[in-house]
Amino acid sequence: MKVTFLGTNGWYDTATGNTVCILIETEQYDIVLDAGNGIHKLDRYISGRKPVFIFLSHFHLDHIAGLHILGKFKFEKGLTICGPEGTKKVLSVLISQPFTMPFSELDYRTDILELPVEREKLPFDITALPLRHSSLTLGYRFHIDGKTVAYCPDTGYCENALKLAFSADLLITECAYRPGQIVESWPHLNPETAARIAEEANVKKLHLVHFDASLYPTLANRQLAELTARRVFPNTVASLDDMQVEI
Repeated sequence: MKVTFLGTNGWYDTATGNTVCILIETEQYDIVLDAGNGIHKLDRYISGRKPVFIFLSHFHLDHIAGLHILGKFKFEKGLTICGPEGTKKVLSVLISQPFTMPFSELDYRTDILELPVEREKLPFDITALPLRHSSLTLGYRFHIDGKTVAYCPDTGYCENALKLAFSADLLITECAYRPGQIVESWPHLNPETAARIAEEANVKKLHLVHFDASLYPTLANRQLAELTARRVFPNTVASLDDMQVEI
């Protein structure tokens, strides 16, 4: 299993990276976590000859804006887009005129599933749980090819993040806030709280993503976040665009 970080910024693109998008390549499937602008790199890494699944965590634009370039890709085995309750309604508006090419004009089949109610329609083991954010946001846990990957995007510290992360081979969490920063009205993680989740959940490795572009204007800021997190959980990496990790 290979994980490629296509976009690691939160909020907007800068010289440090595109908005959040992560590729998980498994033996039978290509799985994409969120669809920020980093998704434009997807065809650099996959052939399109395996079924492709996109898992949307929520509908903030930095997580879905990349969907407007779906017409760029050639997914021979089709695309399944999964997201929280309301995904079908939101995408029926967004992926349509006058905003972008509608699903009906794509060159491949596209299905939309709402989780967790339609989880049984997926061909692999997945758990979807709500996280602590300003709007309904799902985190995901995948068990495929004998490995477990957990994804906890926009969230504050919460019990469901621990459940998703429990004993994962790789935990990918957001890190929007800088060390020591807490904003209760807009829940996000800082590096030490992300590391606390990794430690308490007994994961093997932690990768930080979704660095708020206004708070992390340079890669040096990310390096500080990594050092801060490592004081709590030593096996932490501040992710960069196009970084890859084998699990």
